[in-house]
Amino acid sequence: MPNIGPVEIIVILVVVILLFGVGRIGKIGGELGKSIREFRKGLEGDEKKAADKPADGTTGTATSSETKVS
Repeated sequence: MPNIGPVEIIVILVVVILLFGVGRIGKIGGELGKSIREFRKGLEGDEKKAADKPADGTTGTATSSETKVS
């Protein structure tokens, strides 16, 4: 695999700027940042749900056969 040096990176950046323009690159970067943030929030929410769930796999709610009617 070829090594990518600083000169190659600069050439790639210049080509990207010519294709998309500075304003559009800023929008793309902002949208990428927002999507990464939302993805991380979603992962944290899933971890919290998994931590709240009992270890034996039950949901913690009583079924109709477990409820006692007085």
